[in-house]
Amino acid sequence: MTKCIAIDDEPIALSIISRYCEQRGGVVLETYSSPRLGMQRIREWMPDIVFLDIEMNGTSGLELAKELPPSCCLIFTTAYAHYALDGFEVNAVDFLHKPYFYERFNRAMQKAEQWLRMYDLLHVSESATHRITLKSDYKNVSIPVDTILYIESVDNYVKVHLADGTSVFSKIPLRTVEEQLPQDKFVRIHRSYLVARQRIAGFSRSDVMLSKGGKTLPIGKKYLGDIITMLRENS
Repeated sequence: MTKCIAIDDEPIALSIISRYCEQRGGVVLETYSSPRLGMQRIREWMPDIVFLDIEMNGTSGLELAKELPPSCCLIFTTAYAHYALDGFEVNAVDFLHKPYFYERFNRAMQKAEQWLRMYDLLHVSESATHRITLKSDYKNVSIPVDTILYIESVDNYVKVHLADGTSVFSKIPLRTVEEQLPQDKFVRIHRSYLVARQRIAGFSRSDVMLSKGGKTLPIGKKYLGDIITMLRENS
């Protein structure tokens, strides 16, 4: 089943998408008239396809699109054709100009399914070569896992600190990044920090010291027992 979320402030538009998804079959659809609630659900549920209106009572779908997880395939739905170019600039796979009929909707779904197949192949390839892909500054950035020192949660972003001293910002929950990483290579030491195990030089009951630059990071009480057990086993 293909997981989909539609966000639109027009109930009629949502009912049309619902009807078309039902007609097509093989789709689980959730609809939201509130952009805030819809985006919150996207981060929780991680749908395959997102249908997104562009103008919604002062909320810009173009801005919301920049916050979507990289694995979500985006289809814009709008009555304003002049937004088409802007839509493709935020990596939308298609642009449905209202009113549209089932045949046009079906073509957009076919494009989305092809995009999802290509993304899955790329993701498998990157996993095999130990890479993760994050959206940063409106681009997908591929990061070799072995170059990561630690990953920090900063407000609604993550900051990936790399061995060469650079960093990558991405608007994505830390737990979502954690799910992409090999579990045997990283350890959660704090609600705000993930650390590469091979980069740990030492630890105490209150912090972890990294091998590069002697930087220390705090250990959260919730994680202390598991960290001590894991690090002692690997020492």
